[in-house]
Amino acid sequence: MSATVAVTGGSGFIGSNVVDALLEAGHTVRVLDTRPPARDDVEFHRVDITDVSTLEPAVAGTDATFHLAAVADVNDIFSDPATAVSVNVLGTVNVLEAARRADAGRVVLASTVWVYGACTDDVVDEHSPFSPDTDRHLYITTKIASEFACRDYRNLYDRPYTVLRYGIPYGPNMRETTVMSAFFRRALSGEALTIDGDGMQSRNFVYVTDLARAHVLALQDSAVDQVVNLNGPEPVTIRQVAEKTAELVGETGRRVEVSFGPSRPGDLAAQTVRSEAAGEVLGWKPEVHIDEGMRRSFEWYVANRFPSDG
Repeated sequence: MSATVAVTGGSGFIGSNVVDALLEAGHTVRVLDTRPPARDDVEFHRVDITDVSTLEPAVAGTDATFHLAAVADVNDIFSDPATAVSVNVLGTVNVLEAARRADAGRVVLASTVWVYGACTDDVVDEHSPFSPDTDRHLYITTKIASEFACRDYRNLYDRPYTVLRYGIPYGPNMRETTVMSAFFRRALSGEALTIDGDGMQSRNFVYVTDLARAHVLALQDSAVDQVVNLNGPEPVTIRQVAEKTAELVGETGRRVEVSFGPSRPGDLAAQTVRSEAAGEVLGWKPEVHIDEGMRRSFEWYVANRFPSDG
């Protein structure tokens, strides 16, 4: 059944892919952002998520709002924590409040597996408890606060929600500040790849089209009031990402060196993040393996951001 769906941050990297997937599935889409989307077959609302008055008319009449707009770069958050808290926490509350005032449908929050940095267990899932006695990045705190706000709006105002905890998204058009983009840029420029720490920290990188497909499935009733991890097919170490980058760049005739530096403050500790709920609740599993995903991403990067060597 077709739905009318709003997407905050719908002009961004992940948001634009979510918009594409929703349209392909036959839904009507409104993009809520500070800049217009690339495609012209969607309704565009220029909104500031820190101002609830701009949000209310934009979500009125929608069946669901996917809330993706946020400050997601941990370096930006480290540099300007006050703005990050305003955008990430107040912005989420404003989306929830706008949907409540407009009597709109469910709010689906884009969260992150980084929240498990506030857990003390080595193996974690959607039911793992958070502990205040952990050393974590402020980004984690903003996302936990946003998740709590969703639950509070359900408790206080009977407002339905879904929380999607992303693995590390990657793919064509990803931000220049992501580790993969940074590795591609440095390697193509002849620079060494510097790894924070020993490079054995693992991540579940999830290809952006796999991630977008999960959002379409999250419109199902089975996802109401659920928290779901969306991870890639298998854990991948940062060292593996560097090695795969070196392999891809090596095919262009360049040689790539890898070096190691200090660990990044607030980086995720080693954990196993379980993701069975994605299959049980959404009927979703990732399809794009890291080798194929990185090759697609690299080819796009060379063609679009490093054209002199394309």
